[in-house]
Amino acid sequence: MTSDASDLFYAIHHTRAMRRLKPDPVPDEMINQLLDAANQGPTGSNKQNARWIVVRDPGQKAKLAELNRQSVDAYIGDPEDVAPDMRGIVKAVAWQRDHFAEVPVLLIPCLEFEQAHIDSWVAGAGSGSSIYPGVQNLLLAARSLGLGAVITGLGLSDRAAAKEVLGLPELVEPYAIIPVGYPTGKFGPVTRKPLSEIVHYDRW
Repeated sequence: MTSDASDLFYAIHHTRAMRRLKPDPVPDEMINQLLDAANQGPTGSNKQNARWIVVRDPGQKAKLAELNRQSVDAYIGDPEDVAPDMRGIVKAVAWQRDHFAEVPVLLIPCLEFEQAHIDSWVAGAGSGSSIYPGVQNLLLAARSLGLGAVITGLGLSDRAAAKEVLGLPELVEPYAIIPVGYPTGKFGPVTRKPLSEIVHYDRW
């Protein structure tokens, strides 16, 4: 494995959740590269029903930032009550909450459905199978371009409010918010449990 982010396996092992992002603008060409990479992801029955919202407008970002703030406040509660091994993550989440509207680009992955569907299916385990392969492509592409990104769903906790802000039709559902920008810190390698702790063969 090389030490170059253009190498797939290096990128996989060095794509951390990057929440602290600079407000510096990201060129349209780079955003289009990310979206093109996402568009290559597979979708169920090859429906190609993934849709993307690119949010740059300050007013739109401010509205989504407020929805995110409300959910983050409810999620993290009192940071002093957090276990020591989680404090770093909580601090990063809190930083992102306070700077959400300053992120240069927010990308919203969505799915467009052919007919009305029940809410339980949208929230089910299989509902994102047609969007998350594209999302992962996007995250790896961002890493290869030196851009930081992270998946967050907290800003969508009030789904109806988020859909109204984004002007989404009834049959289009958002699945995440992905802030994208130049990171303030270093990417570094990810830290994961060894395979010996997570893999089972043939049965549990």
